[in-house]
Amino acid sequence: MKRVMIYAYTQFNLGDDLFIKVLCERYPNTNFVLYAPSRYKITFKEINNITFYPSDSIINRGVNYLFRKLGLNEVIRRILVRRCNAVVQIGGSLFIQGENWKGILEHTEAMKPKDKPFYLLGTNFGPYSNSDFYESYKEIFRNYTDICFRDQYSYNLFKDLNNTRLADDVIFQLKTQQIRKQENNIIISVIKPSIREHLSQYDEIYYNKIKDIAIYFIEKGYYVTLMSFCELEGDKEAVENIVDLIPSEFSVRVKKHYYTTNIEDTLNLIAQSSFIVATRFHSMILGWVFNKPVFPIIYSEKMTNVMKDVGFKGLFTDFKNINSVKPEQVFECIQMNLLDVSKQVKRAEGHFEKLDKYLYEIE
Repeated sequence: MKRVMIYAYTQFNLGDDLFIKVLCERYPNTNFVLYAPSRYKITFKEINNITFYPSDSIINRGVNYLFRKLGLNEVIRRILVRRCNAVVQIGGSLFIQGENWKGILEHTEAMKPKDKPFYLLGTNFGPYSNSDFYESYKEIFRNYTDICFRDQYSYNLFKDLNNTRLADDVIFQLKTQQIRKQENNIIISVIKPSIREHLSQYDEIYYNKIKDIAIYFIEKGYYVTLMSFCELEGDKEAVENIVDLIPSEFSVRVKKHYYTTNIEDTLNLIAQSSFIVATRFHSMILGWVFNKPVFPIIYSEKMTNVMKDVGFKGLFTDFKNINSVKPEQVFECIQMNLLDVSKQVKRAEGHFEKLDKYLYEIE
């Protein structure tokens, strides 16, 4: 059995955790190594081919602190990589230009071992505003074994490199079970806008609009589940703020769901729902995967780019226009916003084309 190191965003974000789930379930005869908080053993308790190294153990925290002081970050992870045959970095918005982008660039450059294959899967690129940012990453990408982007825009930026490819989002490859019972319940995935600089002024507007949409659906006989995908990024706080705005006579029909380590419970809620109001990118994707009508609320161009790629023609909004959206328009999307993604499900398998070849050749 070969060993493959996983680089991923391990902060209990549902979308990123699903990337790991899909990857490991595809290759049951490969041993994956994950350096992550110890609670990830609960998240992936049903997956037998992951070896966990807890990043939050007392020893590891002490060693990392010491090496940070010495300027040698990520030493434990690099030691683990040496014992692996290859590295897979899997994630979505990994390359966003921020204030400290040069420091992050150095970290990214150091991630690739010199003597092992390195696969970058499922990602998009940007947004960015500096050509140096783009050119710097392009130089790093030249040395990767394989890169598969999830949207046409990102692929077009690097298509002149001979190691880049394009496939639909990895989560279209999620294995789904047939859910017989559909509840009279809608899912509203929410975010805290102000943790993103370009949405810093939108908390009150957004929370009130979600409150209005929830009340309208309740008046139409539905239950509403406000769903947090990532507590660290403020989703749970957003849920609580919205619930506080809902009058008591409606609150009995409002449920709260916080994703932490409970992947299957969260997926089942989505699968059994009637409709998705999707602010989180992967709530949109999961809605389509489970054949639900989806009303997207766009907080990032990555959503717009994918909607264009899949040919989504339904009603949606972005934050600039959210105040003008009427709840009755959102309600009408139950009948209008279905999307057949059978082609995307098939094309998403393309992410693993090169990794398939590598693992099956050496196993």
